[in-house]
Amino acid sequence: MHTTPPPDTLERLERAEQLKLQGKHPEALEILEVLLMEDPENVPALEEIADNELSLRHFSRAERAAREAVTICDKSYTGHYILGFIRSHEGNWQASIRELKAANTLHANNPEILRCLGWALFHAGQRAQGVVTLERSLNLDHSNPLTLCDLGVAYLQLKNMSKATDLFRLALEVDPTSDRARECMKMMEKLRKVMETTRA
Repeated sequence: MHTTPPPDTLERLERAEQLKLQGKHPEALEILEVLLMEDPENVPALEEIADNELSLRHFSRAERAAREAVTICDKSYTGHYILGFIRSHEGNWQASIRELKAANTLHANNPEILRCLGWALFHAGQRAQGVVTLERSLNLDHSNPLTLCDLGVAYLQLKNMSKATDLFRLALEVDPTSDRARECMKMMEKLRKVMETTRA
């Protein structure tokens, strides 16, 4: 059983968190790797390493840290979430759903977990449940451009063009710099032109 880490450990974890939020992932990882050398079973440090590696798109390193966190503490919702995210990225929908459902059970009503779970469910063929889960994520975080785009893509695949367009437009309003929102709007324009051509 682990006791509460010393105050210095918590301070360093907090410092690493701040660096991560500033996008300084290599600097955050330096702090976290030292913490892990001092205590190889430091689950918060493993979770943060996995999160930073994920941001750097180092998927195998992120998976290794997340798997270690879950092995030490099965209640690591961050570990389960990251494993689910990676499986989703690979298109391994069933494994993704399994991990994301575990994360959601441990940490209910987290909009990011629900977003990824909704996306995985939709692509696994559970379309209605996927849309409902994405809608729940959006209700919890109204202005997340990623959720707006994911939900828009889902509605587009369900051939609800007007709903998809509204969601993409809103994503661009929320974040005019969002590459994903811009790509989605471009895709809609192309699709609309194709449909107009076939109608003509």
